[in-house]
Amino acid sequence: MNALRLYTELGERGLIVGSSGNVSERIDRGMIITPSGGAPDGVSLSAMAELTLDGTLLNNATPSSEWEMHAAIYRAFPAAGCVVHTHADACTALASLNRELPPFHYMVVQFGGANVRCAPYVTFGTPALASHAVKALKDRTACLLANHGMILYAPDTARALSRALLLESLCRQYLLALAAGKPRLLSARQIKAAKQRFKTYGPRVTSVPPP
Repeated sequence: MNALRLYTELGERGLIVGSSGNVSERIDRGMIITPSGGAPDGVSLSAMAELTLDGTLLNNATPSSEWEMHAAIYRAFPAAGCVVHTHADACTALASLNRELPPFHYMVVQFGGANVRCAPYVTFGTPALASHAVKALKDRTACLLANHGMILYAPDTARALSRALLLESLCRQYLLALAAGKPRLLSARQIKAAKQRFKTYGPRVTSVPPP
């Protein structure tokens, strides 16, 4: 899966509606990113913008207005191979409350710690937003953006899709729990145990001896 296919998939899954989101992927010279004003159902490969991480355009396309936030994440986090920014419903609803996603469920640790922070609101497409996002992503792979949406990074596009779907699901579940009452949060000890358990979670990869 490449960045364009991921962008289309996020649109098909309802996480990006119209031009309210963008996707990028790290390349040797910098990054490739979806275009300004684009939509998942109408962007061609030729419309994808290529630029260096300092903003030098490498082709004739117009990059997303949020390119600085993507570039800042690539500069700050070497493990970032793909960045996804959406205005997905549940993420944006929680971000509009200016609230973090707390440890109401053990799956929150999949984003690196006991919470998913919420960066303060600043105007979209600005260096200030990029700076706030990088700060909120310290020791994390995702954050909410107050009154705006979410942003996350992953090593590749497949894991970026998985993490975007998980974050939206967790935000929706937390909002449902809030509507019903006061969710019980997991303790630091319980979070530590969950993080330890995830070290052995998933299929084991065994080496096959050569014939």
